[in-house]
Amino acid sequence: MDVWYVSYGSNISENRFSCYIEGGMPEGSEKEERGCKNTTPPKKTKTAMLPYPLYFMKEKSKWGQGGVAFIGHTPNRDAKTYARKYLITDEQFGEVVEQENNVNALNIDVQDIMDQGYVDLTEGWYGRVIYLGEEDGAPMFTFTNPDAIGTHEFTIPPSSYLSMISRGLKEVGLTQEEVVEYFFTKPGIEGKFSRDSLFRYIFH
Repeated sequence: MDVWYVSYGSNISENRFSCYIEGGMPEGSEKEERGCKNTTPPKKTKTAMLPYPLYFMKEKSKWGQGGVAFIGHTPNRDAKTYARKYLITDEQFGEVVEQENNVNALNIDVQDIMDQGYVDLTEGWYGRVIYLGEEDGAPMFTFTNPDAIGTHEFTIPPSSYLSMISRGLKEVGLTQEEVVEYFFTKPGIEGKFSRDSLFRYIFH
């Protein structure tokens, strides 16, 4: 069965996402990804916009000191989070979720997630899988933290991480100035930078 994996973080960059499928060390990351058993590339990729608010939290990740991207649980008509979706098999999607949560095996039933709207699979950082509807006959899923937005302190993301997301945003058509404007008001970044200093932080 094919499904759309919808990414709003570093996997917006096609090269970075390919490390989850084929295995390898993403540029700017400290961790080699194991890849999927089936290394077939995505059948399709499309740009998407999610009505969920983007924010940054946690203290340290494979990208270094600082937060990483999550989305809130509740759709909000004012929230516009850029994303990219990849048409992959449900088995590949399951292995992507495992790699994002640094676990070897999760029992993922996509029909169960579709029926319930979301499922908390693990207490890991990206343990909540959310069903986003269907496109071209295939269900769409993304994942985020099981805890609600605001439960934990917002934190500035590492420049290596923001640079990787920015690379993906430029791949889907944003200019550098639009990337800065997009991040400028996000929790974890808002109030911590001027537009100029944020530009330098991302595009140094």
